[in-house]
Amino acid sequence: MSKTPRRWLMTAVGEPMVRQDFEPAAPGANQVVVEIAGCGVCHTDLGYYYDGVRTNAPLPLVLGHEISGRVCQAGPGAESWMGRAVVVPAVIPCGECDLCKRGKGTICARQAMPGNDIQGGFASHITVSATGLCPVDEAHLAKAGLGLADLSVVADAVTTPYQAVVQAEVRPGTLCVVIGVGGVGGYCAQIAAAFGGTVVAIDVDPVKLDAISRHGASMTINAREADPKTLKKTIAAFAKEKGLSTREWAIFECSGSGAGQTTAWSLLVHGATLAVVGFTMDKVEMRLSNLMAFHARALGNWGCPPELYPGALDLVLDGKIELAAFVERHPLDSINAIFADAHAHKLTRRAILVP
Repeated sequence: MSKTPRRWLMTAVGEPMVRQDFEPAAPGANQVVVEIAGCGVCHTDLGYYYDGVRTNAPLPLVLGHEISGRVCQAGPGAESWMGRAVVVPAVIPCGECDLCKRGKGTICARQAMPGNDIQGGFASHITVSATGLCPVDEAHLAKAGLGLADLSVVADAVTTPYQAVVQAEVRPGTLCVVIGVGGVGGYCAQIAAAFGGTVVAIDVDPVKLDAISRHGASMTINAREADPKTLKKTIAAFAKEKGLSTREWAIFECSGSGAGQTTAWSLLVHGATLAVVGFTMDKVEMRLSNLMAFHARALGNWGCPPELYPGALDLVLDGKIELAAFVERHPLDSINAIFADAHAHKLTRRAILVP
């Protein structure tokens, strides 16, 4: 290996993570060892670390599920991956069960999520199944002016909203409302626009709203400046002005907050699709009968099927999703400080930790 393998372990909720030298597990059949180029810091990681959201594997555990890197070892059956640049799926399905064969890998009972079910990506190396690995065209990557580390966020922040947009059947003429345009929501807005949707972005941060106004959003609204009824009327007026329907909106809740979920529910219209993309431990009250009355639907979005990764990656490499302006790299050794800054909302871009 090109460097001494190291990783950062979470030992207890809120306790400083500890650096440790280790020996990556030798790859078994259809497994690989990936030398990590970068691992993104996700809201879910903060939930595990600060809020006590339970991981499936016991502590101590290496967090991190947004991983890109290069295969440096390959087990039997995975030799063709040797030396290749890859994005590791945030949710790795088994690829063999009935659910996987029917394209439902996100609910595979044997799925493995790095940093939850298995050791994660805040390390120099990781051993994972080769199932679902997304190959990276490095010539295309260089032409796009991106580094391999930058693509780590494709593993979740890009592909999860990509799945949401696909499930919501966004097409030209669809009015898309994206609530929370930070890391995941910012990409959701761009993806919805790339699919032909007209995007209304809602957030409480004027900096984020200004940024997304230049990358996909046709209208931005500060949620602090409008009550729910006014918000809905404002969006409906915008839809009429643009010649769009006041029905069948696609509403993407990406804030991962109780307030965001409440706002999303208040925006239901006839035939709407509510895509729940963000995660929160907050509890909210809502009247489920609204789904019946509006003949609407609500969809969850856990990870993304690996078969959708190439399409999402193509949008990035073709410049239809702006990546560089929304990420920033930091040394992996600064993980404790970066987690603290992310938790305190001091970061304006999604952090990528580089070994």
